[in-house]
Amino acid sequence: MEVTLIHFPLHPETPPHGQSLEDLFAGRDMDINAMYLRMKGLMDAEGLEYGPRTHTYNSRLAQELGKWADQQAASGKDYSAIHDALYRAYFVDGQNIGDVDALLELAEKAGLPVEDVRNVVSARIAKEAVDADWEKSRQYGVTGVPTFVAGGYGLVGAQPYDALEQLMLTLENPIATDKA
Repeated sequence: MEVTLIHFPLHPETPPHGQSLEDLFAGRDMDINAMYLRMKGLMDAEGLEYGPRTHTYNSRLAQELGKWADQQAASGKDYSAIHDALYRAYFVDGQNIGDVDALLELAEKAGLPVEDVRNVVSARIAKEAVDADWEKSRQYGVTGVPTFVAGGYGLVGAQPYDALEQLMLTLENPIATDKA
C-alpha cells in the first residue's frame, strides 16, 4: 500500500515571524495547556516526542521543501529524513519552520544538499505542487491535521494506532452502501 502525503493550509495567514498560540486562539475559549496535555498523552502513548509550544508558524515553505524532497525519489534520492527533521523542529523544539535559515540548517542536518534547498525555497520550485495539494485537501473536505483518507473514508486528528488500523481494514473489507 502506498502512502502519499498531501499538504494542507492549516493557518496560511500566519505571518513569517509566527503567532502566539494565545493570539491564535483568542476569543475561542480554548485551554491551551489542556490541549497540550491531551496531545502529549496521545503522543506519549505512541512513543512519539512532543514538546510544549508557545507559537504557531507558517509552514508553507516547509511544505514546499518536503514536497520537493519527496519528488527527488523519482531520481533515486532519498531525502525523506527532512520530514522527521521538520516534525521535530516544529512539534518538539518549537522552531520557526517558516524561516529560511532554519530550513537550511534542518536540511543540512537531514543530509540534503543545502544549495539545492536554498534554491527550492528561494525560487519556490515546489509551489505549484503544494498548491495542487492544497486544492486536493479542499476537495477531500479536510478541515484539520492530520487527516487520514483511505477508500473514501477519513479520520481527522491525532488517532491511536487501532483507529488507523480499522481505517486500513475498510480497504480490505469495504462496507457496502446503498446508492439507490
